[in-house]
Amino acid sequence: MLNRLVSALTFVLLFGSSTAWTEDDSEKRFRQARSPQITAVQIKQFFLDPSIDVREALARNRKLKPADLFRLASDPSETVRIAVATNLSADKKTFFLLAKDSSLAVRSVVARFEYVPAEVLAVLAKDASADIRLEVARNLNTLKATLEILLNDSDLDVQAVAAQALQRLKSEQ
Repeated sequence: MLNRLVSALTFVLLFGSSTAWTEDDSEKRFRQARSPQITAVQIKQFFLDPSIDVREALARNRKLKPADLFRLASDPSETVRIAVATNLSADKKTFFLLAKDSSLAVRSVVARFEYVPAEVLAVLAKDASADIRLEVARNLNTLKATLEILLNDSDLDVQAVAAQALQRLKSEQ
């Protein structure tokens, strides 16, 4: 009986301590992924990290090179791709990839992002979703030519917002 109790307690202690170690390790990787002092070796490791939180922290790190963000823009996690879409270090190539993302949420973030290149907004102006086209019409970086295309959109709300945006541009001149 005493041996069973000792065995059971040993199992609980080992299982409990291994769980705590894993959580501590994940938190450590999360902090490293966010760090401005992140190394190239760590970046390579974190691309494949099993924790979405770690990969998201990596995607938000502004010290990453555009090529690294481009790679993360294909991550299986929507959360990671959204983090890439709001990283100021992302380049035009990455935004073009995200503009074609299968996730409506990712494309919506790209369409609303204030630093997205105007050429990417022109691509999103042709999106199948009226909600995305509406976000493009609302984006202050949308070019006049793109707004003029949206004036003829099949969705009346998109047309109205594009007309308002064009009016705003005209009054700013």
